[in-house]
Amino acid sequence: MITSFLASWPLFAHAYLTAWLISVLLATVGVLVVAREQIFLGAAVSQAATLGIAAGLLGRTLLPHEALRWLHTDSALNALAVGGAMLAAYATTHPRPRTGESPEALTGWVFLTSASGAVLLVAHSPHGLAEIQRLLSSSLIGATVTDLWLFAACVLATGVALILWQRQLLLLALDPSMALAAGLRARRWRLGLALWLGLVVGLSLRASGMVYTFGCLVLPALIAKNLCRAVRPLFLVAPLIALGLSGLGCLVADAMDTPPAQMTVALLSGALVLSWGWRRPGR
Repeated sequence: MITSFLASWPLFAHAYLTAWLISVLLATVGVLVVAREQIFLGAAVSQAATLGIAAGLLGRTLLPHEALRWLHTDSALNALAVGGAMLAAYATTHPRPRTGESPEALTGWVFLTSASGAVLLVAHSPHGLAEIQRLLSSSLIGATVTDLWLFAACVLATGVALILWQRQLLLLALDPSMALAAGLRARRWRLGLALWLGLVVGLSLRASGMVYTFGCLVLPALIAKNLCRAVRPLFLVAPLIALGLSGLGCLVADAMDTPPAQMTVALLSGALVLSWGWRRPGR
């Protein structure tokens, strides 16, 4: 198994390394999502990023290449994915939406609107529909050197932010009322968290697909929550779980000739079931 994996390394090194960086990045950010009990938010933001890509693909169909060259580049689709994810993350985490609906209701609305809208926008474009299907079932193959360095920078930035502002982030996630009493500008912090969540989810979706993105965002944090009795260690345990199982997922997927993204999420799902059994004796 290991020999076969090493033989495939020259061909898929960028894909493997990018997948591992994405898993660490999303697992770290996912600790805050799980701590705030907004697990479904990850799926809604991922779907919003897909809607942004679908809008870009529709624009390519309606506008000729000469009219708007930028729209016909991969950078445009990345920007639209990130923009859609950021907008959705902000809209669903706003403390008092003007509509009067709860954040959970808005999250469900964003998910359903984005899921249906993405397909409808590209329904008459075979290439666009194929691209949307690829995002929903991507297997991580095709990551580039640019993706590798981009996610390495995101992991570094997230780590630095946690070192500098871990106490504020934990207080905001676990007890918003106490954060306000302590003098934190909760609305500004909430906006920053929403935008960063949208950025990392939008970028990850374009590179790895929705299943891997959503799985790495919530499953490692849920596993770590069952293994740890304090919140602070989650920021270390969750990324380590994500890194270990994503590495194992790539190894097993190569041996069985199956998609590494789906294999990794399956392993994370199985590990979550095992963590439920670990948690019971502690209670």
